[in-house]
Amino acid sequence: MLEEGKLFIGTSRKPDDSINKGEYLELKFGNRHGLVTGATGTGKTITLQVLAEGFSNAGVPVFCADVKGDLSGIGAIGEAKDFILKRAEQIGLPTNPYEFQEFPVIFWDIYGEKGHRVRTTMSEMGPLLLSRLMNATDAQEGVLNIAFKIADEGGLPLLDLKDLQALLNYMGDNASTLSNQFGFISKSSVGSLQRELLILEQQGAEHFFGEPALKISDIMRTTNDGRGAISVLAADKLMMNPRLYATFLLWLLSELFEELPEVGDPDKPKLVFFFDEAHLLFNDAPKALIERVEQVVRLIRSKGVGVYFVTQNPLDVPDTVLGQLGNRVQHALRAYTPRDQEAVKTAADTFRPNPDFDCATVITNLGTGEALVSTLEGKGAPSMVERTLVRPPQSRVGPLTEAERKKVMDVSPVRELYDEDFDRESAYEILAARAKKAADAQAEAQSQAEQQTSEASTGGSRWTLPGFGDDDQAAPAGKQARPRSSGYQRETVVEAAMKSVARTVATQVGRALVRGILGSLSRR
Repeated sequence: MLEEGKLFIGTSRKPDDSINKGEYLELKFGNRHGLVTGATGTGKTITLQVLAEGFSNAGVPVFCADVKGDLSGIGAIGEAKDFILKRAEQIGLPTNPYEFQEFPVIFWDIYGEKGHRVRTTMSEMGPLLLSRLMNATDAQEGVLNIAFKIADEGGLPLLDLKDLQALLNYMGDNASTLSNQFGFISKSSVGSLQRELLILEQQGAEHFFGEPALKISDIMRTTNDGRGAISVLAADKLMMNPRLYATFLLWLLSELFEELPEVGDPDKPKLVFFFDEAHLLFNDAPKALIERVEQVVRLIRSKGVGVYFVTQNPLDVPDTVLGQLGNRVQHALRAYTPRDQEAVKTAADTFRPNPDFDCATVITNLGTGEALVSTLEGKGAPSMVERTLVRPPQSRVGPLTEAERKKVMDVSPVRELYDEDFDRESAYEILAARAKKAADAQAEAQSQAEQQTSEASTGGSRWTLPGFGDDDQAAPAGKQARPRSSGYQRETVVEAAMKSVARTVATQVGRALVRGILGSLSRR
């Protein structure tokens, strides 16, 4: 039943419930993206697990998020449970014994609790995605873009939250000077961004920003026996901050797009990326961001990356993105509300019809672990939709224990590479040093001014105004003598120091960094 160059999904059924044929996803179309949808409890997570296993065995690295905590079982050998053996028998797989297996897994976790720490830097994320994370207004996004321009052109690495906070403080203190160089900087917008940074810190985002930053090569590993590593992101806690979850996955997708070379249509994908709870990416997203996501999805297939969106409702994915998802697995949908009914109709209309059954009717009657499947075949045309029993996983259905997870992490190929923080000199330290230098200059100027004033008052000069003697230094009537003001000098020195810093930042154009479609750094 298994075929070379194809990933076995399950077996289709005829209307009389008899076995029809095997349903496959051709590996050469694995980078044409896909969609897995269905209501809660219909089997989406098992389908994701089956697809990840198939890609791994084909030598394709996989990245996926473990939203509910039960996908971690992919790192342990499966168990001969009754429902698994029954499904294997239904679809014609050998059951005595069933071919159970464990898979090479790398666990990741932003918080460093259930996997290796995964981080990026502020500079690498860029202003567009950070604006999305901070829910910034247009005015605030404009100030954030200026902040990144100052940092990129001025050699100010933005690594973590305190770096951006320091830069925003600097911009607020020098808004007038910097506005002449970069455009209007509103102090109220700066203040709003600073408050949003505090909120992010309270939500745990400080764990995500810093170094060492994740290297894309570490999620594209293969084992000595040729299997692709399955990177599993622990996301059960991360889902408490859905905006951070969606922004992180979008950043990772952007990094893949910017770093990987063009490969056209390879025999199999270089990486498959599962975007679980995909509705979080598009909820309340500005139109400009959705347009750029669409562009990345359209272009990243030529980098050999397949993106598979996993969500409850096909309406969660914009039509412009939905139209690019050639491989479809549709689990059962419920039609209780008008929106549910619209979702059923949308799902049915996107399939190539099968004359043996009515798609819209079948979608509402599918059982658990059963799905409508249509994949690309031949020259890239969608296959006729088939009602399919999805194969059972070969790995464990259910989570690993803490001891089992630790055992996997102890032999991980990235062990000790990401588990310790590294805080090198960055914008916070550089701006602090510049502020200290300005303060020292101010103190020195004040000291010199006070010394000069002291010398003048103790007879350091015997010159007198014409018409006035030594004993009568009064000013003419109606006018008061104005002593030399050290305060006036001090203001001039501070202003000059700050303008010097601003000019230094503004004129280092040769060090400017190049950013890609979604604002992340382009290293090529």
